[in-house]
Amino acid sequence: MEKEITEIKPDNSSEASKKEQVEEMFDSIAHRYDFLNRFLSVGIDKGWRTKAINSLKPVNPKLILDVASGTGDLAIAALKLNPDKVIGIDISELMLEVGREKIMRLHLDDKIELRRGDSENLHFETSSFDAITVAFGVRNFEHLQKGIDEMYRVLKPGGRIAILEFSKPKSFPFKQVYQFYFNNILPLFGRMISNSKNAYSYLPESVKHFPEGIDFTAYLIRSGFTQTNIQPLTFGICSLYTAVK
Repeated sequence: MEKEITEIKPDNSSEASKKEQVEEMFDSIAHRYDFLNRFLSVGIDKGWRTKAINSLKPVNPKLILDVASGTGDLAIAALKLNPDKVIGIDISELMLEVGREKIMRLHLDDKIELRRGDSENLHFETSSFDAITVAFGVRNFEHLQKGIDEMYRVLKPGGRIAILEFSKPKSFPFKQVYQFYFNNILPLFGRMISNSKNAYSYLPESVKHFPEGIDFTAYLIRSGFTQTNIQPLTFGICSLYTAVK
């Protein structure tokens, strides 16, 4: 399972590692990323983020880690929980720069800090955070289990994790309509707007090979997480995974 995920890279003809390619890919689309998110998801992604944040209410988190934070949308949404601090990490410095500018414009820099960091080697002490969030990032981990192990390590006992990730609709006719859009329309518009030939063709490929549902929660359980739950969103386009340490 892990081997299959690792082999899905933005450019399979390149000898660069998946991590290096993902960093380069997001650097190349950082300037258009927020617009593309809203445009290609028709704004539905905002509702998904709200559900992820609401799932953390039971632990009333004061310190939150947002992994693969990108331009900081989920970190900003997490402020609805009134935490003392949200720290976002990402390997793409250009994505983080866009996020920092957004956070400064919103006057939220006293609450949110964005740092460059590797999800598979978190530079935080064990049991540091009350909650951890990830939005559409675990699919890009080079070594999925290692990344989840690291999140488990830095989460406090009793802490909660909320992960949003794309999944594949199962019911007719939405499955067929979605597949056509995801495999044909989305890559075409993504390439036209972002000027990246790989980013939006990699997306459907990475989703196709991602171990969704109970196959993904198996990774969480292996790390030590309990109370795992899967909530399909918008006919199964996206899934919200939650678990407790």
